Amino acid sequence: MKSEQKILDSIKVVTTAMNVPGPSAASALLRMGAKVVKIEPPGGDFLEMLCPSWYKELSAGQEIHRLDLKSAQGHAALEEMLKDADLLITSMRPSALKHVSLDWNTVHSRHPRLCHVEIMGYAPPDEDRAGHDLTYLASSGLLTPPVLPRTLLADMMGAERTLSRALALLYARDKGHGAGYAGVPLSRGVEILTEPLRYGVTAPDGILGGSLPQYNLYETSKGWIALAALEKHFCDTLIHHLGINNEDATHDNFRKIFLTRPAAEWEAWAKECDIPIVAVQEWT
Repeated sequence: MKSEQKILDSIKVVTTAMNVPGPSAASALLRMGAKVVKIEPPGGDFLEMLCPSWYKELSAGQEIHRLDLKSAQGHAALEEMLKDADLLITSMRPSALKHVSLDWNTVHSRHPRLCHVEIMGYAPPDEDRAGHDLTYLASSGLLTPPVLPRTLLADMMGAERTLSRALALLYARDKGHGAGYAGVPLSRGVEILTEPLRYGVTAPDGILGGSLPQYNLYETSKGWIALAALEKHFCDTLIHHLGINNEDATHDNFRKIFLTRPAAEWEAWAKECDIPIVAVQEWT
């Protein structure tokens, strides 16, 4: 893997963000060259208990301190770290953030050159409402009960949005616009992910929701494949190499054809033919 450019080698990031979105964004900033100082509560980051290996990966290369920010000593230690910092990332609920004097107005008055990205669950006026990845997805119609999601969509989208907001704030400051603030509601990130569904593109009868035979999932003799021959030239290539006519390119015919070989063979065949087909990965 090609190493990332160290474009942030003069930037210092202080983060109090726990769990997934903040640590994931901070890890990306570190890979770009930033120095990252992570402040954890006395009991540590819950992610370390939940998944030690992932916590270790996301924390690698960071300077970690465990502080009680509700104590005078802990708060003073944090203030010292913020003196020469460029960016603060937080993920407490806004009311809790204000309680420890880390809200934007208070921090900005003390550290006018410090940019701040605040990760929160919901956008104002619901910024103090309790939530987690599962509830954000539930509110947006992205769950199919009783199946739980295969990944943390809200958290990972939140990490990317945190990263983009952080880079934008640092860029704006570099251009002379001063230090700035950005809120990143995780629920808003999920709303962005629902746009294809809201516009009907990925609805069950939508153009990318199953209505097109050339953009679908098919069972094979062993495993499943994802077929994404959406553009005409891909679809024409598929039909040509399968040896069928355009009128035979139906859901039923594709089901019969793809059942004749295992998924791995179809993927290899498609690669030779320049057709977008891959075997569906099965996690154990």
